[in-house]
Amino acid sequence: MIGRPLPTADAPHQTIGKAIGLAVFASDALSSTAYATQEMMVILALAGAGAFHFSIPLSFGIVILLTILTFSYEQTIHAYPGGGGAYIVARDNLGELPAQTAGAALLMDYILTVAVSISSGVAQIVSAAPTLFPYRVWIAVALVMFIMVINLRGVKESGIVFSIPTYFFIIMMYTTVILGLLKYFTGSLMPVINPPEIEMIHAAHPITFFLILRAFSNGTAAVTGVEAISNGITAFREPRSKNAGQTLIIMAFILGSLLLGITFLSYNIGALPSESETVISQMMRTIYEGRGVMYIAGIVATTVILVMAANTAFADFPRLSALHAGDGFLPRQMTFRGSRLVYSYGIVSLSVIASLLIIIFQASVTNLIPLYAIGVFLSFTLSQFGMARRWWKVGHLQPGEERVEKGSTLRFENGWQYKLVINGFGALVTFLVMMVFGITKFLDGAWIVIILTPILVSIFYAIHFHYKRVASRLSLTNYNVPPKIRRHRVILTVGGVHRGSLTALRYARMITDDVTAVHVTIDPEESQRIQKKWEIWGDGVRLVVLDSPYRLFVEPLLEYIEEIAKNMQPNELLTIVVPQFIARGKATQLLHQRTADTLRKELLFQKNIVITEVPYQLGE
Repeated sequence: MIGRPLPTADAPHQTIGKAIGLAVFASDALSSTAYATQEMMVILALAGAGAFHFSIPLSFGIVILLTILTFSYEQTIHAYPGGGGAYIVARDNLGELPAQTAGAALLMDYILTVAVSISSGVAQIVSAAPTLFPYRVWIAVALVMFIMVINLRGVKESGIVFSIPTYFFIIMMYTTVILGLLKYFTGSLMPVINPPEIEMIHAAHPITFFLILRAFSNGTAAVTGVEAISNGITAFREPRSKNAGQTLIIMAFILGSLLLGITFLSYNIGALPSESETVISQMMRTIYEGRGVMYIAGIVATTVILVMAANTAFADFPRLSALHAGDGFLPRQMTFRGSRLVYSYGIVSLSVIASLLIIIFQASVTNLIPLYAIGVFLSFTLSQFGMARRWWKVGHLQPGEERVEKGSTLRFENGWQYKLVINGFGALVTFLVMMVFGITKFLDGAWIVIILTPILVSIFYAIHFHYKRVASRLSLTNYNVPPKIRRHRVILTVGGVHRGSLTALRYARMITDDVTAVHVTIDPEESQRIQKKWEIWGDGVRLVVLDSPYRLFVEPLLEYIEEIAKNMQPNELLTIVVPQFIARGKATQLLHQRTADTLRKELLFQKNIVITEVPYQLGE
């Protein structure tokens, strides 16, 4: 299903160039043009249709923000060619707590990216086929699972698969915008026919500065994918930084121009934000004068890019979680590469959590958006502050001096003051946007992220503390070799006297002569038969019979073991040997008890006790 396994030596051949890199890492940002305008208009609609003209200056403000972020992250890409983005930058320059905060914010953002983009893609499908509206949640979950499988096949292969719809979307959107602008300037662009009805139009809220800020914060969803390329630099071919930086600039240009064009046309045709039909759908059927072939092609392209936008998160979430895990703040399993050289645990975890969010929020973009951008703007802010501090450290080095840090090597650079100003200004702007978003969206759901971020950071530190404690317990520093084991006792569980139990007896006698066989009986007659056979076959080993009046097997055995363990000396070892029948088929294996597994679970935390299975293959 996910392809043949790839050897580790193939890793350098799984890297990608700029063309595929744009499809893999820019689909999230580019796809946001399909809903950013609508989300601004949803808020402006509270003040009536007359407030929609604010969407155009707000779009210019978002493009200015995009430009600042692009310059800032272009510097990050060249300063940290190993990738990691905000997490690595904050870790090396601001400390562990800011790094974990940035990481938590980004991980949440990637989960929400999948939920929002998939839900928005399904909204496009429902706009074209309203009869599918009741099934939108399960369609969205099925699409998440589809993208998960494609990503499990590898970065290069998923990039090739997703590059076609990404470029198809770019061509279709530029075609639509250019044609719409031509019609507008020639006076042939007509208003949208039969726009959807929306209740918020009649709410008649006053146009306030707070309302404008809320609309702006909704629209900033358009820039939430800008950091993706800086997180995934290692996926690019050499020269990595150059290829990644050029891809970032291309992405920013496409994103900014499409956002301005879509917002301008949506306002001039009188499109209205609605759950039943998207603004993109209204714009396309107006420009193409109906639901013909070009309309269908445009909707298909938008739907596919929105679904494919989740691929950006699938490319970055596993890498970022692997960095966290490598530093000991997430389970170590996140660092393991699967058979296709991708971080399989991260991909599957992302799919499951995003699917749960889609189900909880019923695949509604409007309900998910308030949770979306605040986390990524927090990571933007920490990243830019971190980069500003980095340039400050660079400026205080002597020419020719080097300082090696965990994520990069610092060298004196001319013009460091200019770079410090760029990143410092970027940090200030993104911090202000984050505050605006947090205040304006707090009651709409942003409070969830504000509360969840410190909870996640606390979990990260709990995991880290556990790993540090384990490492200290396993360390050989100041380690005193324990005294030799003076006594090794073996308890052999005997359910019956047969070839399997005698094989286990031979094994027990090989490791020590201090062997006691234990049989739990619920039938006196069966117990007598076993004792007689043991006298013949037991090789002189003592047999202890435990009576079980309540017909329990494991409990009396555990009581017996625990009683012996209480009287053990520190330099004694107790081994429990359990005969295990191994049947040929897995189905028939279910017919036999797994006594060793039960004992292992119960005695796992007991010191100086070992549980050993002795398998006996039953054959045909």
